[in-house]
Amino acid sequence: MNRSTMKVMGVIAVAALSLTTFAACGSSGSSSDTKGKVYYLNFKPEVADQWTALAKQYTKDTGVPVDVQTAASGTYEQQLKSEMAKSEAPTLFQVNGPVGYASWKDYTADMKNTKVYKDLVNRNVALKDGNKVVGVPYVMETYGIIYNKDILKKYTELSGAKITSVSDIKSFKTLKAVADDIQARKAELGIKGAFTSAGFDSSSDWRFKTHLANLPLYYEFKKDDVTKQPATVKGTYLPEFKNIFDLYIKDSTTNPKQLSSKTIEDANSEFGLGQAAFYQNGTWAWSDLQKAGMKADQVGMIPIYIGGPNEAKEGLATGSENYWCINDKASAADQKATADFLSWVITSSAGKKALSTGMGFTTPFTTFSSITSDNPLTEAAVADQASGKTAVSWNFTMMPSETWKNNLGNAMLEYAQGTGNWDAVKTAFVQGWATEYKAAHQD
Repeated sequence: MNRSTMKVMGVIAVAALSLTTFAACGSSGSSSDTKGKVYYLNFKPEVADQWTALAKQYTKDTGVPVDVQTAASGTYEQQLKSEMAKSEAPTLFQVNGPVGYASWKDYTADMKNTKVYKDLVNRNVALKDGNKVVGVPYVMETYGIIYNKDILKKYTELSGAKITSVSDIKSFKTLKAVADDIQARKAELGIKGAFTSAGFDSSSDWRFKTHLANLPLYYEFKKDDVTKQPATVKGTYLPEFKNIFDLYIKDSTTNPKQLSSKTIEDANSEFGLGQAAFYQNGTWAWSDLQKAGMKADQVGMIPIYIGGPNEAKEGLATGSENYWCINDKASAADQKATADFLSWVITSSAGKKALSTGMGFTTPFTTFSSITSDNPLTEAAVADQASGKTAVSWNFTMMPSETWKNNLGNAMLEYAQGTGNWDAVKTAFVQGWATEYKAAHQD
C-alpha cells in the first residue's frame, strides 16, 4: 500500500497511439500485427497459483505467451520499479489508487476502449485522469465488523441484554453498550472477550493504521467535500477514532500490553474458535475463517460505527485498491495482447471461475452477473448495498505515504500499551499528513 503524489501529464502523440492500439480490443486480432505477448506482475501472492494456471491455459488456447510473476508480500512497488527498468518490462501491472497512480502516470495507457472498462457495472469506479481511463479495478472488497451469530444470539437471550438482535446495532453508542456488556459477561458467554486482539504485528496492523483510520478520513472528507488527495487534514473526527479504538483494546480477548506481537493469525484463531464476538476484517477473511472451522451460517458483518454524523445510514466500507494498468511503453502488439488477455479473463468460464471461486474475488464486471458467491461476508456486503445505506468509501488510497501509516500505527500501539498518549496519535495523523504530503510533492 505505498503512496506517493499526484500530478497530471499527457502527450498527445502517446494518447493517439493508445487509442489506436485499443481500437480493436476484445476482437480476434489483426492479421497485420504480431500476436504480441503478455507479462503480468501480480500484486497478490495468495493467488499466484491461480494466475499461473490461467496464463498457461490462455497460452494453450491462443498461442499468445503469457508470463506471470508475483511480487513477495510488501515488495510490489520495489519489484515493479526494478522490472520497469528492464527491456522486457511488465505489460500489465497494478496501482492502488490515485496516489499510487502518481508514481506510474507516465506508464499507463488509456484503457477507455478495452473490454474490461466497457464491461464495468459502474464505470465511475475506474481510475481516471481527466478523460483518460488509467486503471480498471478487478476486485471490489468490503470490510466492517464481522460478528459470530451464535455468540450474539446467546447474548441476546441473557437477562438484561442491551439488544434483542444484531440489527439493533446502528450506532457507536449501541455498539459500545453491547461490547461493554459482553465483556462484563464473558464468563456467562464462555468467551474471552468482545473483540479479537487488535494485533500490531505487521500481518495485522493495517487493520487499524489503514482500514480503521479510513473512518475519520471518510467523515472529514464527506463533510468538507474533499474529492482528491488534500495537502492537509484537520483530524475533525479523531475523538470518534479514539472511541472506537478504545473499544477494540479494552473490550478484548487480549491485554493491550501484548498487542505488539499479536498477529492476524491470532485474531483469526480467536474468532474461529468462538473466543470473541466481534472481529474487524473484510470479505477476504472468509477463507481463513473457514480453515479455522467456521460455517457460513455462523458469521455476519455490520458497519464500523464510530459516532459519526447520521451513521445509521452509513454502510460497510466498500472499494478497491487493485487497479489493472496496461504499460503504455510496451509495443502496440503487446498492449493489444494484454487487453485481449484481460478480456478473456473476465469472459471465459476458466477466467470467471478462477477470479470468483479460486481467488474469492467480488468482481465489478457485468460478465459476472450470473456468478453466485459461497462467501457469507460477500453476501452480507451485497445485502448492505441493497439496504439503501451509503457505502463508506475507501479514502485510505489518498493516504500520503507508507511512512504516514507506519508512524500512525506506532503511535496507536504506544497509546494502547500505555507507553504513549493520544496526543502523539493526533500529531502523527494531522502533522504527519502535512509533512509526508510536502515531502512527496517536492520537485
